[in-house]
Amino acid sequence: MRQVAKLLTFAVLGVALIVAAGVLLTPRDAGRRTAAPAPARDTDPIAAAQRRLQELPGDWNTWAELGMAYVQRARVTADPTDYPRAEQALERSLAVRPEQNAAALTGLGALAAARHDFPAALRHGQAALAVDPYRAAALGVVADALTELGRYPQAFDTVQRMVDLRPDTASYARASYTWELRGDLPRAVDAMRRALDAAANPQDAVFARYHLGELAYAAGDLETAATHFTEGLRHDPGHPQLRIGQARIRAARGDTATAVSEFRAVVATVPDPAYAAELGDLLTATGQQSAGARQYALARAGWTGSAEPESVLFAADQREPGAVRQARALYSRQPGYAAADALAWALRSAGQPAEALTRADEALRLGTRSAMLHYHRGMILADLGRADAARAALTTALRLNPYFSVRHAATARATLAKLGGAR
Repeated sequence: MRQVAKLLTFAVLGVALIVAAGVLLTPRDAGRRTAAPAPARDTDPIAAAQRRLQELPGDWNTWAELGMAYVQRARVTADPTDYPRAEQALERSLAVRPEQNAAALTGLGALAAARHDFPAALRHGQAALAVDPYRAAALGVVADALTELGRYPQAFDTVQRMVDLRPDTASYARASYTWELRGDLPRAVDAMRRALDAAANPQDAVFARYHLGELAYAAGDLETAATHFTEGLRHDPGHPQLRIGQARIRAARGDTATAVSEFRAVVATVPDPAYAAELGDLLTATGQQSAGARQYALARAGWTGSAEPESVLFAADQREPGAVRQARALYSRQPGYAAADALAWALRSAGQPAEALTRADEALRLGTRSAMLHYHRGMILADLGRADAARAALTTALRLNPYFSVRHAATARATLAKLGGAR
């Protein structure tokens, strides 16, 4: 489920494809390697903005900055109570300056993306660009929305414009994701390293370290992933995503007790249903079914009323009624690769493998080297009785990352054994 949520972590830093041959998603001006260093920022942007607004309550730009800071904090903490605060601050900015306010429009776009309302994110981002065509953050919002809506050629063009305009952590991160979607992990890593090199503050560096760790983990390289996560935690010891990354590595290395302890510590403070679902998988895999069921219940409650890729995949895993209905609603709203994969998995769970295969093929049309996507396709092929193709897909999944899921990697190996393939 991690691949599905990755794009949302880029929304405040301001990915996409189909890439024309030879385009590297680096600045077309070869001399521009990184952005100019930004001035030092307050370590707590929310507090800094609030202090300034006490002195200058009519500062529309700081109201917009405060809104963006709330969205950023919600992204890290998974606490949705910051979203109304963000909306209030951004609307206050627009009330003070209703016209020519690209900063507030960009913030509303980032907020809409964080709430998974990508059509609204696209509208706000485009409105911001109509005011200021050179606002890199607005280009990022538009690129993110286009990607989730499955409009990959337009999204690629937007990412390229963003990199050309401002080659910094935000633009390089999106460029990295475009290469990851296409399946070119070396270029994805290179772009994310550029994002790290361009980091203007510790927060951006931590962001880049986390995603470098995720790229390494996706390739099954536990050592490199651990190095990046550890370095990120050195700067931000409480960062929940980095702590979860380390917990996954411990689980992959067989230290399940420590992994469970770390997952519990994060879930206790970060209300992210995806973490609860993953902890449930880990507990269930280690024979703690009752404890796992309690985590599944937390995840289910957290996703109540939600129809997003992660929630649909969870519902399909749990064989819950309504998973296909949720998946179809999601796909009709944002028909990108993630929604196609979620629909495929829901259809498979409902006993409709033929239609599921069509969607699984669609999810992989960009060439994405995702172990989970190949696993889903392999299990669907197995249901269809296409043993050779199923073996190939499941073998690919485990070759890409043998640790891709504590729940599903074991199923992939067991299915391969039944099919007579290598484990």
